[in-house]
Amino acid sequence: MTPSSPGHPAARLAYTRKIPPPSGDYEWMYLWELPLRLMHWLAAIAVVVLVVTGLFIGRPYFMPSGDPSSAYLMGTVRFVHFAAAAVLVMTAIVRTYWLFMGNRFERLPALFPLRRRDLVNLWKTVRFYLMIDVDRAPKYLGHNPLQQLSYTAVYGIAVLAVVTGFAMYGQSNPDGMIFFLFNWVNALFGGEQVVRFIHHVLTWLFLTFIPIHVYLALRADSIERSGTVSSIVSGGRFVSRHEEWADAG
Repeated sequence: MTPSSPGHPAARLAYTRKIPPPSGDYEWMYLWELPLRLMHWLAAIAVVVLVVTGLFIGRPYFMPSGDPSSAYLMGTVRFVHFAAAAVLVMTAIVRTYWLFMGNRFERLPALFPLRRRDLVNLWKTVRFYLMIDVDRAPKYLGHNPLQQLSYTAVYGIAVLAVVTGFAMYGQSNPDGMIFFLFNWVNALFGGEQVVRFIHHVLTWLFLTFIPIHVYLALRADSIERSGTVSSIVSGGRFVSRHEEWADAG
């Protein structure tokens, strides 16, 4: 067996990327301020609660029998679902405010790769995540262009989920304010059943995004040594003084 053979240890090593040791000239960079970090974790918890309770409301996979004290299970689940929705809306309000009042990594321009440089780096980043060009990923202190598009899309999904959720919630009280503000959504999409279906599909989009988001964050920490996961807890990370950062200016 020659070194170029697929099964040879040297050939297998060629397909791997050597991870540099955690040493060098680093400096601490503060990226994510406290309000953003709090909203991130509150929104994450709220989304998980919404997904679990929403799937149960859509199709109850167990119901109590014989125990009068648990007969109101669906009502309890619905209350938890609505409470989590309220938390998500409150985090969205703070996040919207922080799009204009946060630092340069948190403001609105950081969510849209509109500059020509970022559009070029978007394609390079996609190739890096697909493991086509493992050594050519552009370095970003904040969100790279692919993350910018992904998070903006998630914000859009969350807004649509909240709007369709309120449209369904308002049907319980046709004389209420929520019905008055959101009933147009049912008319726009052709009825409450269509709105309910869209709301359900959005739930599965969240379920798709969550594991991908967690995987890519952990992957960045282990391969790029970027401190991505710890930065959303502490607010910052150590960055090399000798790296070239696309968003440093």
